[in-house]
Amino acid sequence: MSHTRYEPARQRLQRSELAVPGSSPALFVKALGGEADYVFLDLEDAVAPGDKEQARTNVIRGLLEHDWRGHGKTICVRINGLDTQYMYRDLVEVVEQAGHRLDTILIPKVGVPADVYLVDALLTQIEAAKGIEHRIGIDVLIETALGMANVEAIAQSSSRLEAMHFGVADYSASVRARTVVIGGLNPDYPGDQWHAALSRMIVACRAYGLRPIDGPFGDFKDSDGYRLSARRGAALGIEGKWAIHPSQIALANEVFSPPAAEVERAGRILAALDEAAREGRGAAQLDGKMIDAASARMAENVVRMQEAVAGRGSRVANGELTTRGPRPGTRD
Repeated sequence: MSHTRYEPARQRLQRSELAVPGSSPALFVKALGGEADYVFLDLEDAVAPGDKEQARTNVIRGLLEHDWRGHGKTICVRINGLDTQYMYRDLVEVVEQAGHRLDTILIPKVGVPADVYLVDALLTQIEAAKGIEHRIGIDVLIETALGMANVEAIAQSSSRLEAMHFGVADYSASVRARTVVIGGLNPDYPGDQWHAALSRMIVACRAYGLRPIDGPFGDFKDSDGYRLSARRGAALGIEGKWAIHPSQIALANEVFSPPAAEVERAGRILAALDEAAREGRGAAQLDGKMIDAASARMAENVVRMQEAVAGRGSRVANGELTTRGPRPGTRD
């Protein structure tokens, strides 16, 4: 029996994702000089209906005028939902005029694979018509009960897909959760009420080569709450988290960068297993604990992430960093 193999999307750091309202262009320069790995210029929830068209103009100008990649950013635009009259103009105008300066499109409220197919098809046509040389990626927001019910199918919907984001606020409304806060815990629940949803999205991402990203934490004055939320996500396999305020960027970068002690132990695990392999053994002991091939795979994840973080830091310092890489892996 044959199995379909899914290649990972292009490598990007997405530890911290700063949301910037398209209606506030004065914030673009601040975002450019900040420490976020990923910036999305927002045309959806952060923009009032009467400001949608002006925000679109602002975003196009912001893409053209600022060197986001040169400052080490993955630059993204969150378009309006497919159920609105704004979405098609968002995609056509932004990509036709500034697609050559854009890394990814973030689609909100994705419910079925066809939602992604529509955006993929339009991107393909615009790229061809405008001679855009790189392939624009797609990230999706899983923030409705329908999207979570179809999350595995959505994960397989396009070779442009790079990441899934968990939109906790709209998801809360969709499932009628008893909460009125964004991303915090309900003391009536014995634990983290978002655990099951995050776990399901993470499994879909890892099965099909995507990055799982956690969404917003609304109380930007509660740094301890944000850090704890991020740590719970990281423990499950989340790679990054939104920052709705610049103060949250450093917290996300801290949590989603491997701690020095973890990196050191990962290196020792790989060294011990290399020595065991030279001696013809498949397992080894380290600090009184058994380690084997599965230990090596876990350690390699830590080492790869640390190399990505270190590489970003050195390239930013030298003014060399670009977030544009090869096309995302195709799915055969």
